[in-house]
Amino acid sequence: MLTAGVPAPEFELPDADMTLVRLADYAGRSVVLYFYVRDDTPGCTAEAMEFSDLEADFSKAGCTVLGVSRDDCIRHSEFRDKYGITVRLLADRESTVCRLYGVLQNREVDGAMHESILRSTFVIDATGVIRHAQYGVTARGHAEEILEIVKGL
Repeated sequence: MLTAGVPAPEFELPDADMTLVRLADYAGRSVVLYFYVRDDTPGCTAEAMEFSDLEADFSKAGCTVLGVSRDDCIRHSEFRDKYGITVRLLADRESTVCRLYGVLQNREVDGAMHESILRSTFVIDATGVIRHAQYGVTARGHAEEILEIVKGL
């Protein structure tokens, strides 16, 4: 698990439009990087919509919001368009970035163990250092909580 004060692991992932996004693209700007389980599920939809509703406030605070799940680009695009989500959604099909950020956990589903994303959020400052790391977050109301942290940077 990552903690505040360590450099954020660099990554490169495609977004819903298949455009490659790198953490380095946001050098000099804060980034909220949130990991969620799956597109178009109740908690994940609420979280994405709340971050989208507050996107202008994050931008005013000099921050970009990026969501990451293991869904593919097409599913991200459909999810974005269905709910009017405005934050960029990144596709980590190989779970590479999920592993770098330590957000994978084993969970039992129908009697079998499966690897799943633990809903987690990282606030990365303009120099690329993690300023806040939170694992196992509750979806509803989380975006507002993170916005307050970003405003305090």
